[in-house]
Amino acid sequence: MSELLEIIMIVSFGISWPMNVIKSYRARTTKGKSLAFLCLIFFGYIAGIASKFTNEAYMAAFASKWYVLFFYVLNLIMVGMDLCLYARNYKLDKKSK
Repeated sequence: MSELLEIIMIVSFGISWPMNVIKSYRARTTKGKSLAFLCLIFFGYIAGIASKFTNEAYMAAFASKWYVLFFYVLNLIMVGMDLCLYARNYKLDKKSK
């Protein structure tokens, strides 16, 4: 049951991040964004991925549970993209001043 709940959580986040990335891309500004928040989420996903690799029970069943790690990595990539867009948008904000 705990694995199912973890999957629901990670998929819910996974659905939200692409929408956030698209919004950042279109907005072309950092207004309303928090760099600290994005960095904490990024670090959190790294910690989640590391926890999977250090969990002996998970690694023993990796062949049948690889999809959980896949969604962690996918979400990490989405947050990374949003961090890159933050940097781009920060430069655009500086130019417009």
